Order: sequence, then C-alpha cells, then structure tokens
Amino acid sequence: MSTARHIIALLKSHLEGEDRQFYSAALQMAAYEARLGHGKLAQEIRELIDQAKERKSVIEQTPGIIPLAQPKGDLANLVSVRYPETRLSEMILQPELESRLKRILTEQKQQKRLREHNLSPRRKLLFVGPPGSGKTMTAAALAGELHLPLFTTLYESIIGKFMGETASRFRVIFDAMSVTKGVYLFDEFDAIGTQRTTGNDVGEIRRILNSFLMFLENDNSQSIIIAATNHPSLLDNALFRRFDDVIKYKLPNAKMIRQLIRMRLVTFDIGWKDWSRIIDAAEGLTQAEIVRATDEAAKQAILSNTKQVSEETLILAILERKDITFEQ
Repeated sequence: MSTARHIIALLKSHLEGEDRQFYSAALQMAAYEARLGHGKLAQEIRELIDQAKERKSVIEQTPGIIPLAQPKGDLANLVSVRYPETRLSEMILQPELESRLKRILTEQKQQKRLREHNLSPRRKLLFVGPPGSGKTMTAAALAGELHLPLFTTLYESIIGKFMGETASRFRVIFDAMSVTKGVYLFDEFDAIGTQRTTGNDVGEIRRILNSFLMFLENDNSQSIIIAATNHPSLLDNALFRRFDDVIKYKLPNAKMIRQLIRMRLVTFDIGWKDWSRIIDAAEGLTQAEIVRATDEAAKQAILSNTKQVSEETLILAILERKDITFEQ
C-alpha cells in the first residue's frame, strides 16, 4: 500500500471514529516505511501510536471529561448540539438568582460527595420568566461551566401525528441522556406542558404531556434536564413537583440595567453622569432588549466615527426597541 493510500485510510478511520482501524492503518504505514529502509521514521510512528493509545486510556478513565458528541441516527433529527463557552460570570443576574444557580453548579461539581450519603444533586430544572430574561443563556452557562455539550430539542421533529411517534421520540432523547452526559434543554416548554384540563384539549396534548412526565420521572441519568417557558401559568401543575428546582426570572431592576449598559459600552466613552432618564426609559424591557438597544447606540457611534455614546442616542435606541417590543 502506498503512503497516499495509508493517509486516506487514516483519515477515513478518524472521521468514522474507528480507533482500531486507525491504529491498524498507522501500523501498516510504519511497516511500509520500515520496508523502505526508513527505520527511524517507522519507529517514530510506532511511538506516536503508543502515546495516542496511552492518552486515550487516560481520558477514558478521567471522570468529568466528555467526548465530543454529535447526534446520530434518529437523535440527529430531534436535537441540536453545541459546546458553549459561556460562563455564569458573563451574565448580569439578580443576587438571589445567581446564588441559586451557583448552588446547582456546586452540587453538580460535588455530586460524588452527595451520592456517598445517598443524596442527589439538582439536575431536573424548570426555568420560568419573560422571553429574553436569560433562561436560554443560563442553560448555555451551566453547560459551559461544567464542560458539557448543550442539546436543544427540536419540537417540530418531536411532535408527530400519532401518540406512539411522539412517545418513541421522547424515548430516543431520554435514552441519549444516559449514554451522553450533557445539558438537555426543552425550550418553550409550554408547547408540550400545557394544562391537561384545558378546555380545547382533544386528548393529544394530555397524552404527550403524560408521556413526557413518565420519562422525566423515570430518568436516572447524570445529565441535566432543563425545561424553559415564558408562560408558567399554562403549565400543568403536575409538572412543578417533578423538577428538583424551579428558577424564576424577572425583568432587570435599575442596578441591572446600569450594569448591562456599562458592560456593553465598556470600550466607549459614556457621555452622561445621571442615569435616571436612561433607567426610566429602559424600565419594562428584558435583558436581551436592553442589550440590543445598547448595541444599536454603539453602532451609531462607530458609524459616526466617534467613541462617545450620547445619552440621547441611547434613550432613542431604547424607546425604539420598546416600541417594537410592545407592538408584538
């Protein structure tokens, strides 16, 4: 076999994740080089193979290290995956909320100690609050802090015409939780968590919810399950007691508004000292909307060839964002 064919075999086995084939192709390459009289090169290849095997063995035995996971088969159509670098310290949070999220992280990082005393860390979480208040970003931050992949469910693929289809798709996701440890986010959870007593319920939503509740209650994996909703009043009461913790998000207060704007304009000169007008204008907006308005003011400053963001520019951007938000 030529060196070119060896390289192709190596790349193919690497892409397919076939370690044994990869090592076999590499050893064949070493043997090929040895036959050509390149003994030093052949020996170097063999040493690299030994190092690779040893390193893989260490990784497999080291707790907490999660291999890169890409959904395959049926799961590929039901979830998307990414590896967030977001950290909790990057978020502007109310003290009580920050404390509760740090408690979740502490329990996850110290779960071995808890399990030694027959206790379990919080891992089934329900996030409730207005859109743009930081629920999805929190899921990313938890995944980033714990170095776990973030799997986000795709409802358009989960909900099928027939009850059996939906239940089997839930099973695929919950089975994946046991195989690949990660943070599994069911965003806009009210799509399946609607109250079972709703008047226009024809039975399908009730069956879907019952199916989810069964899988949630029976799940014993080490993955973190997060359900997030903008409409907690629509959720069935049975859901709340199935979660280890219910985290509530609120609109930012005056202090948070100021922190958000300062953080986004850290590289700009602020052309005001009194924050009262800006805070009054931003009241009622979510964190995401305040960030968008601040970014608009920053863009105007850049396009005007100045490093200063004026109070009036920022207020106009905030009011424009408020008009867009409240018209929806």
